[in-house]
Amino acid sequence: MLHPIAPEVFQISLMPRNSINCYIIEGVLVDSGIRSSYKTVKKAIQKIPVYEHVLTHAHADHQGCSDQICAEFEIPLLCHPNEVLRTETGMATQDYPHPQHWIAKFQQKYWAGQGHKVERTIVENDMIGNFRVLETPGHSAGHISLFRERDGVLIIGDVATNMNLLTTAIGLRLPPNIFTSDQKRNIQSLQKLAELNPSIICFGHGPVLRNTAQKFERFVAKCSLAIEK
Repeated sequence: MLHPIAPEVFQISLMPRNSINCYIIEGVLVDSGIRSSYKTVKKAIQKIPVYEHVLTHAHADHQGCSDQICAEFEIPLLCHPNEVLRTETGMATQDYPHPQHWIAKFQQKYWAGQGHKVERTIVENDMIGNFRVLETPGHSAGHISLFRERDGVLIIGDVATNMNLLTTAIGLRLPPNIFTSDQKRNIQSLQKLAELNPSIICFGHGPVLRNTAQKFERFVAKCSLAIEK
């Protein structure tokens, strides 16, 4: 459930095969899985206390138990300004290309949590501990990533996944179009992240990647070619 990744960085695996993850970084909870993730997240932060909660974005599999956790542990909730509306209303699937699709309706009904008031918004170059905020829109309008320069740890949210969400087969992929508001813009965000040459990449979906042989950069280069055609 709770896996050390790097100094003061822990992965909380919320579903089998790392299919949904959240993280604790330097005492900050990043994302919270789906509504039913509450007990697992609660157990984790009882072991590793947190003082703040940050969302990479407000989709149902990232904000699911944020309201419960913030209320019970009395910690503030932070997100990008473009995520505030969905964070505070709990309408987590409204920026999907097809919010009336049955999958979107299922996620909204069974995965999404109640909305919660945002204490503070965060934008490009703000700091969360030693992690720098990077605006990485595309999957959602206000998606952010977090990067710690000293050791190259990158919290990527859903800019990319490290698994097939249907089969759970491991491997780098773009997030599915059905959940992504602007895939071209998302790939541009990937290009921005690849320029950082991250050493360790932590995904919302899929196992953590130790970025040997520039595997991530090669993946991004292939994605970039696709949008140029």
